[in-house]
Amino acid sequence: MIAPALASFALLQAAPTSAVPQTIFMYGAIFAIFYFVLIRPQQKQRKQHEERVKTLKKGDEIVTAGGIVGEVLHIAATGKDGAATLADRITIKSGESKLIVERGRIAAVGGTAAPGAPAA
Repeated sequence: MIAPALASFALLQAAPTSAVPQTIFMYGAIFAIFYFVLIRPQQKQRKQHEERVKTLKKGDEIVTAGGIVGEVLHIAATGKDGAATLADRITIKSGESKLIVERGRIAAVGGTAAPGAPAA
């Protein structure tokens, strides 16, 4: 009874099995999980933010990378033939102050500010 079990155990150990396909599958599955959970949503969010920043208009409320909240007063294009670039200068009003910020330093874009409401 023990002899047949030992013989089958010896056959299982002697059979060469390759772990390479299993390892490749495991790494592929881990990469797929990271891609769909981390990388893809971040790329999608970045594209949405860039689109919102490109379509800024007068009266929109923004938050700069430094945390200043303000309302867009003027957008000055600095690109050739009037093309919008990320280096555009934007004049905002925050409280009683007017500031000029670069379009690339805008961290968040809110909706249109309520008329007559303070920006800060």
